[in-house]
Amino acid sequence: MKHALIDSPVGPLTLVGDGESLVGLYFDGHKRRPRVTDLGPRDDAAFPEVVRQLGEYFAGERTEFDLPLAPRGSGFERRVWALLTKIPHGETRTYGQLAAELGEPGAAQAVGNANGWNPISIIVPCHRVVGASGGLTGYAGGLERKRFLLALEEPPAADDGRLF
Repeated sequence: MKHALIDSPVGPLTLVGDGESLVGLYFDGHKRRPRVTDLGPRDDAAFPEVVRQLGEYFAGERTEFDLPLAPRGSGFERRVWALLTKIPHGETRTYGQLAAELGEPGAAQAVGNANGWNPISIIVPCHRVVGASGGLTGYAGGLERKRFLLALEEPPAADDGRLF
């Protein structure tokens, strides 16, 4: 294991990898963040492809990530996290919709819990999950970051061809 700290428009990010795959991406002040001693030695040059793709994402040039990921969690959590990666850029889903997609329509609360434990923020887009009413609910990186990420992904307004 090793980790790196990088700057981003949403503040410092900690990247964690096992030498082959990304296993974590955490915000500064992230809820449920592992202890620093569990992250391995710091090497800020360790993840050039992750840094490149995140830079493209924040510049509005990337809508999907193509990185080897190895999030660590229970079988159910990994199923939820895999489903999160299928939510298209610029769209949201509710916890209930995700539970139904998993074939477990009564598991919205369990989906919410798994979503909250997602160790690879942004790249595994847990920020795209909203409450049943469409409103923003909790986010391990804070609701301001969730708002920022959702706004970043909003499709551009349609141009109706008028000059004024």
